[in-house]
Amino acid sequence: MMNTKIYEHDNDVDVTHKINTIELDNWINHLKYIEKEVINLVNMCTINDKLDDKTVLQRFQKKKVENNNLLQALFNYSNSRVDIAECEDMNCDMTFIKEHEAYRKNYLYHLDKYRRLKDEFFDKVQGKFTLLNGVS
Repeated sequence: MMNTKIYEHDNDVDVTHKINTIELDNWINHLKYIEKEVINLVNMCTINDKLDDKTVLQRFQKKKVENNNLLQALFNYSNSRVDIAECEDMNCDMTFIKEHEAYRKNYLYHLDKYRRLKDEFFDKVQGKFTLLNGVS
């Protein structure tokens, strides 16, 4: 793993690589958490007879696969970043920086879609509970 401590003598590119490494580690940890959370949400769908919407369950199962695929891609990307130290010109550095930007977009898109699905799930659960309790 790259040393992520930022020193005064680091140039802008070194600082960018270090910040990107920290960010990548955060994405990976967040996706690991989402992996566990999706399992819990799938379990909630399957044990909650009141939530008889199988499409939500299927969408969570699909999201679990997508999350796992992105997590695997980030692991592979993280492993490829060891070559950053070998960069000797700005072109090489920019290739890594552009690649990181592409992964950032994928991560943020995945997160947005996941949050929307989760919000929809909780809206449905809340709606079911509201109807069950006779509150409208």
